Amino acid sequence: QVQLVESGGGLVQAGGSLNLSCAASGTIFSINAMAWYRQAPGKQRELVASDTSIGTTAYADSVKGRFTISRDNAKNAVYLQMNTLKPEDTGVYYCKAGVKTSWARREFDYWGQGTQVTVSS
Repeated sequence: QVQLVESGGGLVQAGGSLNLSCAASGTIFSINAMAWYRQAPGKQRELVASDTSIGTTAYADSVKGRFTISRDNAKNAVYLQMNTLKPEDTGVYYCKAGVKTSWARREFDYWGQGTQVTVSS
């Protein structure tokens, strides 16, 4: 199977920065897109940033210019550099990866367990 483990969350004051990491491990043949989502209390999970296997990135309007997604394909890892954090960025951040476990199998989405980010005002 495939496991995704996030790290790097925490408590930070408004205006501060955090860098989230997510590493995939297990039976991995290839990884397509990797992405970060977040879920604030009482709200639906939303897409924050994504990175395709060819390096095309996309961001939610609310984080453009402040967050940067990057990946290390050799390490099966994805990162989210978050700058100029705002209280509304508070939530649980999840990474997602589209993984094929063999050349013959179709791609499945795998999720990490989430890491809490809290931004105080």
